[in-house]
Amino acid sequence: MTDRKLSLTTVLVCGGLLVTLSMGIRHGFGLFNLPITQAHGWNRETFAFALALQNLMWGASQPIAGALADKFGPVRIMLVGVALYVAGLVVMAMATSGTAFASGAGLMIGIAQSGTTYSVVYGVIGRVASAEKRIWAMGIAAAAGSFGQFLMIPVEQSLISFVGWQNALFTMAVMACFMLPLVFALREPKVAAATGGHHQTIAEATREAFGNRNFQLLTLGYFVCGFQVVFIGVHLTPYLKDRGFADPKIATVALALIGLFNVFGTYTAGAMGQRMPKRYLLSFIYLARSFVIAGYLLLPLTAASTWVFAALMGLLWLSTVPLTNGIIAQVFGVKYLSMLSGVVFFSHQIGSFLGAWLGGFLFDRTGSYDLVWFIAIGLGVMAALVNLPIREQALVRPQPVAV
Repeated sequence: MTDRKLSLTTVLVCGGLLVTLSMGIRHGFGLFNLPITQAHGWNRETFAFALALQNLMWGASQPIAGALADKFGPVRIMLVGVALYVAGLVVMAMATSGTAFASGAGLMIGIAQSGTTYSVVYGVIGRVASAEKRIWAMGIAAAAGSFGQFLMIPVEQSLISFVGWQNALFTMAVMACFMLPLVFALREPKVAAATGGHHQTIAEATREAFGNRNFQLLTLGYFVCGFQVVFIGVHLTPYLKDRGFADPKIATVALALIGLFNVFGTYTAGAMGQRMPKRYLLSFIYLARSFVIAGYLLLPLTAASTWVFAALMGLLWLSTVPLTNGIIAQVFGVKYLSMLSGVVFFSHQIGSFLGAWLGGFLFDRTGSYDLVWFIAIGLGVMAALVNLPIREQALVRPQPVAV
């Protein structure tokens, strides 16, 4: 098994399908907000907290999952992730209390995401793809996750409509099992997993990254990405209902459009990141998000304006992912790419936690989402500014002195 070569095509196909399922299933959780809270008599903060906890646990466990994948290979980490994903969906369906629901939707699926999404898959891509194709390949994988979001939204809405929200979750647990054969296809030969150039321990790599200004700025900007996308993903459906749009089709189409246009946005970002400074592209994305959100709030709210908003946000949705991970690989190398990507992603997920939870918290206390929308706009401007000073040159490390 040590001489088996893992091809880039295999990684892109199997890794892309893995991310498609993992990201696609969770992208539709916002559709369950009203059915579940109404069925159990919960307030929106209960549901929002569970998904906020999911994002926080995903972020907290991602550096650990990444470090283990970098050291021992990704397969074991991915298998644990799939098992937790299936179990978490079952617990979500059977929970009768907010605490039980949070343990499934928040704790279990949150940890599961760390082993079945971008950071671990990107670690494999970074080791298999050449430097000339690396950002492009990451864009392909991100686009696959985006397609999953587009694909699963109508599937999950149809399941909720025809079999009910509980059976929909059971069905999704069965669908999550299809990730298993994809995991085994991503097994790396030991030679590939052990490569890395300059000898460096995990602790040394972590200290180096945390002491690097580029890493600090990248981490700060990624916080904003998480806040914006998760707030919209979780709260757009109830926001529209509160504004008089009771037809769930409007929100379903909007979330599907985000996923569809996200395919084009992430692929384009990956392709452009091979030719242009990635920091400028990141600054543009964050600033453009703020303009799009502001325009959505200022213009009359209609189904058409919501769908245009969704399409524009989709172009900007996860286009930050290949660019952010590309900068990490370019500056620090690929040996500990999964782990370092996981550290930056933790910041993203702290933002995600606040975006999900704060939306429900402030709504329950003010009766409106307006304040959270304004926070999202201001954070976008801040993120655009902090990405501009980032330098993308590879670190020059001292070579060990021969004795």
